[in-house]
Amino acid sequence: MKHPAAFRPSRVGILSVLALLWTLGACAIAEATPGEEAYDLVIANGRVIDPATDTDGIRHVGIRGTEVATVSETPLEGERTIDAEGLVVAPGFVDILASYPNTDEAAIFKVFDGVTTLIGMHGGPVESAEWYAEREAAGAYHHYGITVGHGSLRQALGIDDRYEAATDAQADEMAELARGSLQEGAIGIGFGVAYVPGASRVEVLRLFEVAAEEDVPAHLHIRAFGPVPPENNGLAALQEVIANAAATGASAQVVHINSMIAGHLEIALDMISGARERGVDVLADVYPYTAAATSLGSTTFDPGWQERFGGISYEDLQLVRTMERLDAEGFRQGREEGESAIIHYMPPEEIEMALAHPHVIIASDGTIREGRGHPRGAGTFARVLGYYVRERGALTLPEAIYKTTLKPAQRLEGAAPDLARKGRLTPGADADIVIFDPETVIDRADFTDPAQRSEGILWTIVDGQVVVDDGELQEGVRPGRAIRGTGALAES
Repeated sequence: MKHPAAFRPSRVGILSVLALLWTLGACAIAEATPGEEAYDLVIANGRVIDPATDTDGIRHVGIRGTEVATVSETPLEGERTIDAEGLVVAPGFVDILASYPNTDEAAIFKVFDGVTTLIGMHGGPVESAEWYAEREAAGAYHHYGITVGHGSLRQALGIDDRYEAATDAQADEMAELARGSLQEGAIGIGFGVAYVPGASRVEVLRLFEVAAEEDVPAHLHIRAFGPVPPENNGLAALQEVIANAAATGASAQVVHINSMIAGHLEIALDMISGARERGVDVLADVYPYTAAATSLGSTTFDPGWQERFGGISYEDLQLVRTMERLDAEGFRQGREEGESAIIHYMPPEEIEMALAHPHVIIASDGTIREGRGHPRGAGTFARVLGYYVRERGALTLPEAIYKTTLKPAQRLEGAAPDLARKGRLTPGADADIVIFDPETVIDRADFTDPAQRSEGILWTIVDGQVVVDDGELQEGVRPGRAIRGTGALAES
């Protein structure tokens, strides 16, 4: 399998050497006599799929402490052994697009979906250090990180009107605030330009410049949804992203491209491919559902929303709180109260197109709160494995694992070096592992009842500790660690 490069040349050399050293270490340990020494945990007889080494075969994984010690073709001895015969053993899933689950409820749905690392690339607070301190104090089921948000930066400067542009002076101040947040540990800059339509192209460009100078990625809800109006549609918004990335040299990511450019996705993917062929570092991500979700009070539902979403109507909206379909009066009330709604409008064939595309990562974009939300918050990764791999054949199992493990880790490891040890099953990598049944894995969350755990994901191991054990949550096991950006690491 060939994996597209995710970084500029300055990063590639270092990462290639690390990957080679891990691969050589795997060979050296496996060719020794691994049975001579007991490991803390052994995963035996499973079909190991490791995209970092293109491994796909029956192997035995030995874990010591928080690290993978060996991947062997011969049996190993351990203090504990999990028999994974008939199951797939893969790196834990790296979810790079979800609001951080501030409740146990939301986080537990994630670990049952195989997520071992969650990075909130939507955009977090300006006070990154405070955010990390709160997470560390609470404990976490999985590893975590955050970006600084464009919206948070605007609020910090008192720009409360979402239709108002920052002045040139404010744009400069915004850039300095972003640098400070990156120095406190933020991994990148998250943009919600679609939700602040007044944001000027200058203020967005200034933050791209910061991202390039600090060598962190920019992740964007692009400026506009859908195919219309022609002067400000999804394709025009994508052109802004590509232009900014080309002008500054920043890495850019279009978040959930399936919802941002529904109806014109093939053209959008061709634009991304063309930009990458010409040296522009732009990628996208996708969640495996044909509906989006956001607040009815957002600018997304300003007049003309039906056309912007490709000609939908009130009946295509589903209130998250009650899961009922809306009419004109329900929409009016929901908009006044800022209720969240699910929006049904994406062509199913475009989801498969995005999932299979080489420059698209799989990510969830959501969490479950008080039993409500979008099913992507509970079932994204199991849905890919069960429905789109096993049932639809939209992509192969190794391709799906690559897009949920190594590819997202590579996308961010230049900005957050801890991720260079994730998304892999090689000696020295962090022991973040998922074990699932390829014949039964499936999402159970749906648009009527999203608070359902995925099935078929039997073990989720984080930092060498078993969090989900043969389908059962282990109470009190919270091994997740903070993943900070290079800015904080340089300061420490």
